[in-house]
Amino acid sequence: MAFPDRRTANIVFTILLIAAGVAFLYSARRILLIFVFAILLAYLIDPVVRFLQLHSLLFKHFRKPAILEVYLVLLLLIAFAGHTVAPGLAGPSGVPFTKLPGWVEGLSTGDIATEIGEKYGWSEAGDLRLKTFLVRHREGIQSLVQNAEQVTSNAFVVLVVVPILAIFFLADGAQIADACIRLVSTEGNHEAILAAAAELNLMLQRYIRAKVILGGWSLVFYAAALLLLRFPHAFAIGVLGGVLEFIPVAGWMITAAVIVGFGILTHGHWIWMAALLGIWRMVMDYFISPRVVGENLEIHPLLVLFAVMVGGEIGGIVGVYLSIPLMVVIRVIWHRCCSPAARITAELSPARNL
Repeated sequence: MAFPDRRTANIVFTILLIAAGVAFLYSARRILLIFVFAILLAYLIDPVVRFLQLHSLLFKHFRKPAILEVYLVLLLLIAFAGHTVAPGLAGPSGVPFTKLPGWVEGLSTGDIATEIGEKYGWSEAGDLRLKTFLVRHREGIQSLVQNAEQVTSNAFVVLVVVPILAIFFLADGAQIADACIRLVSTEGNHEAILAAAAELNLMLQRYIRAKVILGGWSLVFYAAALLLLRFPHAFAIGVLGGVLEFIPVAGWMITAAVIVGFGILTHGHWIWMAALLGIWRMVMDYFISPRVVGENLEIHPLLVLFAVMVGGEIGGIVGVYLSIPLMVVIRVIWHRCCSPAARITAELSPARNL
């Protein structure tokens, strides 16, 4: 059997190299996702850091003191929110956290239906229907509780690691980007990669701005609805919902679970609140979010909705989270490297240099 020629060997080697790269990315997907979270968090905090650095009297030429100030403010805000909300759950009108395991057990066995029926004056038939529903779906409820515990554990790790990694991107982001560009570029394509990186940086800034706008809309809705239904600590919970809006799917689910659970534990109007949350989610996902993201990224809202749906189908929550940034990356690469205008520019550039 004749040994393959050089061209065939190069093609086989390239295919194997790409396959190895894909396998590596798949194996390290969780670590890569943490770094993606850290980069986007750095993009979110960067405008505040630049503002503090610009208006600093002593550290105008130093970036790290401004980063330290932002993190201290965030820690104070988290501590204030926890101090504001936690006493309401353990106070006279609430339920101590020590009773939550028994409440979850009652939910899975259906015994909580009787307690809810007594509070809201339901008939025995209504209590029986709810109890039957809970018993039939007992395995699903227990699985949901276990998944929630696992998600909470993973979220705690992410909430600790991601801010730490974001500090490095905030402090040395430009140097890290330059080093990566020098690593993958050559003399012939260095300028093109620099231009693509600059455009990608601008698009990611616009994406984060769109997410901030969506978080603001969610904050206003949650606070207004909670105030309307006379929930305690409406503004603090609204801020929590606005912050969690940055996490697709899981963010609003956590917010809804916190609000409904808070309503049940504090005897609030949780049924009406659950209905409002469902309506708001439909409006947000299918009307507000596609338009806001589309306007900031100059993409049609239907394409934004399509990308999110495809990402969710392929990768679940991770796919939903990465769908828009990945579409932005593909768009920039196509615009800079693969479009006919880019090829014509590359062909004419040597003539211009001459």
